[in-house]
Amino acid sequence: MARDFDLIVYGATGFTGRLVAEYLSTYPTGSIRWAMAGRSRAKLAEIRDLIGAPPDLPLMIADADRPETLRALVERTTVVLTTVGPYQLYGSALVAACAAAGTHYVDLCGEPAWMREMIDAHEAEAKRTGARIVFSCGFDSIPFDLGVLTLQEAAASIFGRPAPRVKGRVRKMQGGFSGGTAASLKATLAAAARQPSLVKLLTNPFALTPDFSGPSQPAGIVPGFDDTLNAWVAPFVMAPINTKNVHRTNHLLNHAWGTDFVYDEMMVAGLGDVGRAAAEAISKLNPFAGDKGPKPGEGPSKAERDAGFYDLLFVGLMPGGERIDAVVTGDRDPGYGSTSKMIAEAALCVGQDVPDAAGGVWTPGALMGGPLRDRLKAKAGLTFTAG
Repeated sequence: MARDFDLIVYGATGFTGRLVAEYLSTYPTGSIRWAMAGRSRAKLAEIRDLIGAPPDLPLMIADADRPETLRALVERTTVVLTTVGPYQLYGSALVAACAAAGTHYVDLCGEPAWMREMIDAHEAEAKRTGARIVFSCGFDSIPFDLGVLTLQEAAASIFGRPAPRVKGRVRKMQGGFSGGTAASLKATLAAAARQPSLVKLLTNPFALTPDFSGPSQPAGIVPGFDDTLNAWVAPFVMAPINTKNVHRTNHLLNHAWGTDFVYDEMMVAGLGDVGRAAAEAISKLNPFAGDKGPKPGEGPSKAERDAGFYDLLFVGLMPGGERIDAVVTGDRDPGYGSTSKMIAEAALCVGQDVPDAAGGVWTPGALMGGPLRDRLKAKAGLTFTAG
């Protein structure tokens, strides 16, 4: 069925949604048929003017509290890109509408309990209609998902098999997490308080792989000494969602990395006594505590976003004692500048670059893999190296 648009950005009046729209407006006029959507036409028009988008860029009204507007939205586009979170509060009706209409969907979700709920509720329908539902298309979890994929491809090329043990290590990072990420975590904790059974799901590394549970995984919740790097490491706040997505990618790839695959993520704190002290200090920090961080709809200045970066190391340990590394870097702050580019390119990739892919609830790595990596290297300021 022909659609009016290649892509609609839902939530374009929010801080991250505006950055996504601003990024898309840099594409040559006419190369993408896209539109902006939100609750207020006046605010959408204001954002359109602020970002310098064409004055005739279509604007659409859609509201999570009015499911009929979401259905009308998804029926007009090939892909919906949504930045309207927390998704467990505002996203369920949109996923249902996309699955029913055969419309592809990408978001920035880092809420594993809700993601599992959506898998259970809509996987079969998405497979029936051909809708590709893809969660976690920002800093959580594209660089980690594709980082492991890049390492495993290199391991298969060099050693003839994947690495059964991979360590993800955040070596450097400048820039904060988004206000939306903080709001999502708070919503998740509130949901767990109301429904204690969610705690088991949140702490299960295989929460997103229904009917499969692999080997015991490192908890990653306390600082420690990493003898592979000869450095002290500390817990990484996004590991609980990233690791689940990496395991789902392996699961969707028919366990190409093995049913015994072990993966964890930590932050590199440093060497010696200084590194140990830093690891212990990092482990006590809560970047989402208090009210000092950005609220949903707020974020850093352009100068702050442009000054941000990240450097991620992935270490594969082979059964024979060999080691293989992969590195992923990004040229903007992770929570805003890089994330807005990643989700925009993911949305274009899911609609244009994987025409033969089936419907279902996917991860970026399992669905788009190499084509998405190529886009991010060419357009979004990321690098991927391995060997």
